[in-house]
Amino acid sequence: MKMSQLTADFDLHRIQIKNMTEVAMFILIGFTDNFEVQVFLFLLFLAIYLFTLIGNLGMVLLIIRDSRLHNPMYYFLSVLSFLDACYSSVITPKMLVNFLKEDKAISYLGCVAQMFLFVTFGTTECFLLAAMAYDRYVAIYNPLLYSVSMSPRVYVPLIIASYVGGIAHASVHTVATFSLSFCASNEIRHVFCDVPPLLAISCSDTHTNQLLLFYFAGSIEIVTILIVLISYGFILLAILRMHSAEGRWKVFSTCGSHLTGLSIYHGTILFMYVRPSSSYALDHDMIVSIFYTIVIPMLNPVIYSLRNKDVKEAMKRVFGRNGCTDKVYFSQ
Repeated sequence: MKMSQLTADFDLHRIQIKNMTEVAMFILIGFTDNFEVQVFLFLLFLAIYLFTLIGNLGMVLLIIRDSRLHNPMYYFLSVLSFLDACYSSVITPKMLVNFLKEDKAISYLGCVAQMFLFVTFGTTECFLLAAMAYDRYVAIYNPLLYSVSMSPRVYVPLIIASYVGGIAHASVHTVATFSLSFCASNEIRHVFCDVPPLLAISCSDTHTNQLLLFYFAGSIEIVTILIVLISYGFILLAILRMHSAEGRWKVFSTCGSHLTGLSIYHGTILFMYVRPSSSYALDHDMIVSIFYTIVIPMLNPVIYSLRNKDVKEAMKRVFGRNGCTDKVYFSQ
């Protein structure tokens, strides 16, 4: 009798926990409830999103169409541009809809999918930027062997490995986060489903999740930043050995744009994820996360491509020369 009572109590407790943790949807609170501000933000982020899609997908099409850009450097750029278009598309459309709706709900599975894709594309971009730094090192430090050292047998596995790393990292955090109980609240103080704001509303012990976030994100940052620093260290040596001032400036300007993009991206990632959980301030983090998920994908075509001589010449060949495009894109 006592054993059956214990079994019944256990089953009841399990049912209560199941009912308590079954959250059908989440509410994305966002920035503000002021309708006028929301309309302004809608128009602002819509313009940014359209520019992001046009810039990044245009870069992909340009590289596909112009045979002179068929080399590893531009293959990496095309993958980066595609990633940025996908990265922004995971977040922005839902955010734009929420600006104009009172109901800012996202389904449980929608939140799972958004987090998984967001972390996948973000992590893949970290690895891809490191691969691009290595590509620049090979091209500048030993240009005569570039076509051999960066053959399809090298750059294709690098691109695939970047995606595999991104998917693996996203799987860890998605499974760990959505294994938690969400019983206190389903209101996320954010505009999309990110790891820290979800941990903040969980009623489970999130210590393990915080450690996973810190150590996994920290390890990826350390490895990718070290690859970048070592690659650019050798590039700097190659620049110092050059006798031509014009050659030095050309290499420096190209690498300078890459370093600018890398610094902005990694700086925001480090600020967001590689720090103690006690220092999280969700309102500030929301602004920073908007910067690296929406603003940086818009800036990358400019940083990496539109100031590149080969890309500008390719745009002239593909799209033709007219006064407007010359003025905007091709002026020195």
